[in-house]
Amino acid sequence: MSLFKFFLPLECGPIQRDMKYMKLGSKPDVFQTEGNNIRFVATELATDIVITVGEVKFYLHKFPLLSKSSRLQTLVASTNEESNDEIEISDIPGGPAAFEICAKFCYGMIVTLNAYNVLAARCAAEYLEMFETIDKGNLIYKIDVFLSSSIFRTWKDSIIVLQTTKSLLPMSENLKVINHCVDSIASKASIDPSEVEWSYTYNRRKLPSENGLDSHWNGVRKQQMVPRDWWVEDLCDLEMCLYKRVILAIKAKGRISSEVIGEALRAYAHRRLFSSLDNAVSNGLDCTRHCAALETIISLLPSEEGSVPSSFLLKLLRAACMLGSDEACRDNLIKRIGAKLDEASVSDLLIPANSDENAMYNVELISTMLEEFMAQHCDDDSAKLQEDDQEAMDGDSMNNVPSSSKLAIAKLIDGYLAEIAKDPNLPLLKFVTLAEMVPLVSRPVHDGLYCAIDMYLKEHPGLSKSEKKRLCSLMDCKKLSPEASMHAVQNERLPLRVVVQVLFFEQIRSSSSAAAGDTRSVLPRDDIVGGGNNSYGGSSRSAATTATEDGVPTTTASDVGSFRSMSLANNNNNNNNKSGGDQGKKAAAAAKGMMPKKILSKLWSGKTASSGGGGENSSSDTSETSPGSVNVDHETRSTPSRNTRHSVS
Repeated sequence: MSLFKFFLPLECGPIQRDMKYMKLGSKPDVFQTEGNNIRFVATELATDIVITVGEVKFYLHKFPLLSKSSRLQTLVASTNEESNDEIEISDIPGGPAAFEICAKFCYGMIVTLNAYNVLAARCAAEYLEMFETIDKGNLIYKIDVFLSSSIFRTWKDSIIVLQTTKSLLPMSENLKVINHCVDSIASKASIDPSEVEWSYTYNRRKLPSENGLDSHWNGVRKQQMVPRDWWVEDLCDLEMCLYKRVILAIKAKGRISSEVIGEALRAYAHRRLFSSLDNAVSNGLDCTRHCAALETIISLLPSEEGSVPSSFLLKLLRAACMLGSDEACRDNLIKRIGAKLDEASVSDLLIPANSDENAMYNVELISTMLEEFMAQHCDDDSAKLQEDDQEAMDGDSMNNVPSSSKLAIAKLIDGYLAEIAKDPNLPLLKFVTLAEMVPLVSRPVHDGLYCAIDMYLKEHPGLSKSEKKRLCSLMDCKKLSPEASMHAVQNERLPLRVVVQVLFFEQIRSSSSAAAGDTRSVLPRDDIVGGGNNSYGGSSRSAATTATEDGVPTTTASDVGSFRSMSLANNNNNNNNKSGGDQGKKAAAAAKGMMPKKILSKLWSGKTASSGGGGENSSSDTSETSPGSVNVDHETRSTPSRNTRHSVS
């Protein structure tokens, strides 16, 4: 079997993208067709040989064929001995189309070769043994020169030829065509982008400057900038086995960054895996091709840190779960994702649960990744903790602020909790366990956690009092923003003890603001209590209520009226303060400081009076924020009788 001997070295100049072709012969094409299975040459000379290729019969002449093909010489010699002029060569590579090209070349007829048919013709010529020893300038020689001088110098043609090798195995492999194609593509992908004559492909959009729409364009056309990943989408046309060989060759050359390799794999995964995976799994189709694509992509992932975004890794993990990949594959992905889980988004984490589970999402998988994240960052935390302790002793508290990655992971998990809370089949234990995995220091503000808790309460109205208590114990009322506190005060889904705590800490915040000279009220305004717009949504708790869940008295309608009057007084005194009135400042301070204390005093007194009873309103419920820790004025009038809570929104 002959190998290529006439390849010219690849140039390092600009890559050619236009398709190349070569014309052979000079005589007119007089091949004609009769029906679907007969080909013949329209000449005055009668044909003297019939060659059957597959289901097609070719009526030809011996002399032009035998002058170019050593194999046909042998076959004809053997048939003459049997007095039979019909030859069958069903196993010729490329089939009837490739044989017809070789036959026309033997007749000297015009034949056009291009990237789509050149390899089939080359393999057929190899099969027919059309060597230089038979005739000078034979077909094999001409095709080899065309491949080396044109096809392998052209980016797109190299990819097309490589695609055609699959149907021509094993001869295309034996002739080293695949190796030459792979090396040609890898070499071109690895050159400096400035040497590439690039054209946009598929869904890539041009920049405004490249469309001539740049506001800074001065009328002089600048040379088009070629991105580093210009070749990524073109390679998505390749089959998986060929794509793998090209990427490995590109890696071996070592001139392409791991980030670009990661982008190439991401583009290929979207084309070959993600785009049809959901439909295939849901309809019970054969997913063998998807499994092979997943394994190929994972095996090619760069090992360098930061080379592949976590969102892409999570999509691969989702695919691995849907396809039932082995644990080693999933564990590898989980470890890589865990290292930079803080870079993911909530939508990336919404991986469906296994089909045998009632839940919508695979919460255990996210818990495992979060554990991996915490484990990989614990060493850094331990080293930093010693520095924090030393600086805390020196009076420096700046290092108590959590790192950006810890803040990001807390925000991510809180957002994920808010999404999975919508699942009516999500057990409380899974929700609580995942929420507690986030370190306390990572949540300087508990607004996101509050939203998740509120969503869980909304979607799970059948929770018992103890379950509500367990759920709400995740949240620290001191760490709610004023906006979240305003919403929580009105939220009738929350246990009353939580509302009391929110009011209590808002009173402390209000007093601190007043002491600082800020007369703006951070307690609920009249429009918010009445169901005004806020960023938390959901149902509201009526402030005009007089009963509790466990017999603990709460605010009366008159208290709420006083509370709202306080807010109005604040608004009026704000205007007075702008004009510098001392009397307005005193009134504001009084409205801001005294009235909430009286209301809170009644709430806390009611809880104290009911302590010792069962349920969530026992003395242990208020142990976290005892009213004794703050100087609160006590109301002497008796508590109104118990009524039913209701909403006025």
